[in-house]
Amino acid sequence: MQHIEHLEPCPLCILQRLAFIATGLTGLVAAVHNPRTAGQAVYAGMLILFAGLGAGIAGWHFWLQHAPHGKAFECGPGIGYMLDAFPLSKALPMIFRGSGDCGNIVWSFLGLSIPGWALVWFILLVIVGLVLLTQALRQPKHATS
Repeated sequence: MQHIEHLEPCPLCILQRLAFIATGLTGLVAAVHNPRTAGQAVYAGMLILFAGLGAGIAGWHFWLQHAPHGKAFECGPGIGYMLDAFPLSKALPMIFRGSGDCGNIVWSFLGLSIPGWALVWFILLVIVGLVLLTQALRQPKHATS
């Protein structure tokens, strides 16, 4: 969307992108490693963690876009400026308040904006992680690694 549609990502979009990358890398490493029971549970937990964090960020972003007038926080400077000008401990709270265009809906498909679709996919990935974790925990104890 950034390169084809020329939509500049806001800080919350960037954090969602990082959560997708972490989730994807977890799946890739798990597929290459092909672990047994204990490893499957660890990878499933990591998938749930990263997708859950992404869902939280996407949910917050979606709320910012749909908050009643006056209820959403003011948007601030871009993520690059925040990370350059402030220590991480101060920049992260500002990022989660939103910035520049976090509250604007610049693209939608079937009535959902970008963070809405991200939320849907993160929730589906959490469900996949829960299914994988359940399967790993139901395997016989002797199949570990």
